[in-house]
Amino acid sequence: MGVFPLANDGVQSDANVEGGSSTRAKSMSELWVEKHRPQSVAQIKGQAAVVQRLGTYAGNKNFPHLLFAGPPGTGKTTAAMALTKDIFGPEFRQNLLEMNASDERKLESIRTKVKQFARTQPYGGAAFKIIFLDEADALTHDAQGALRRIMEQYAETCRFILSCNYSSKIIEPIQSRCAVFRFRPLADADVAAQIQHVAELERLTLEDGAVEALTRISQGDLRKALTALQVAAALNTTVSRSLVYETSATAPPEALHQYLMACRDDGFHVARRRLREVLDQFGLAGTDFVNQLHRELYSADFLTEPAKLSLTEWMAEIDYRLVEGGGEQIQLDALTAQIVTLLK
Repeated sequence: MGVFPLANDGVQSDANVEGGSSTRAKSMSELWVEKHRPQSVAQIKGQAAVVQRLGTYAGNKNFPHLLFAGPPGTGKTTAAMALTKDIFGPEFRQNLLEMNASDERKLESIRTKVKQFARTQPYGGAAFKIIFLDEADALTHDAQGALRRIMEQYAETCRFILSCNYSSKIIEPIQSRCAVFRFRPLADADVAAQIQHVAELERLTLEDGAVEALTRISQGDLRKALTALQVAAALNTTVSRSLVYETSATAPPEALHQYLMACRDDGFHVARRRLREVLDQFGLAGTDFVNQLHRELYSADFLTEPAKLSLTEWMAEIDYRLVEGGGEQIQLDALTAQIVTLLK
């Protein structure tokens, strides 16, 4: 029978409990996104084509200017930092200038900070330095014009890595000077594998459906998945499907389907009550509800194709009104009324 030792050993047991608690608290104080970030190109999960090409650059210790484009949370910053570490090793900070272009987006920042770093000699006999501009699509056109000239002037001693969500916002002269890498939303299998890997390292228990829920809410964004996992784990080391949805401000598919079925079968007042329950239980804002309902609309087999087409149009209208500042309660009631009318 699992009996704990008493007397002197009791003090040791308390110490162990306290030690375990402090270790747990320390683990929670660190962002798991940073703690479990890959440290080399070879460790990056997903993005197989990108990783293969970057692995070649890392092996050769040389690369051209790079442009990483793709949605948030797909590994752009991780890839840039991993490549830098592979080339320079532990002293990589000495030859790296890392800037968030959305904070320093003006012409003056490019002319002073970037140019000053680019014109100095690399540290420790390295062949070149690296300037990493995150969110480069936030740079003004004037700043991008100045950057183009600097990339040309200091190409011998400096390499640029630019990351952005939308490559169309980067001027053509810069794009033509870079090798462009497209980062796609991560496959569900890659997200699920990384969630399970992190859960194992953090000694979490994942109940049935928890990984599927985290994968669903992430939409290919691994950073979002790991953040949601950490938030849920802060409340309970046994992570359940319901806990994931409650802590991530996301309604599960069945709750949204029940709302649609109430609109179809029970009329406006019952559907409106169901809407309030969903908003209150999962802490959703109006735009969150509309976007999540839109995502689940196409898996609702009980709706006809024409009904889904009409509902999509109406959801787009309500989403626009909410973004433009329309009252949340009355707009969601209007959406409910329209769905009830369409499905009747």
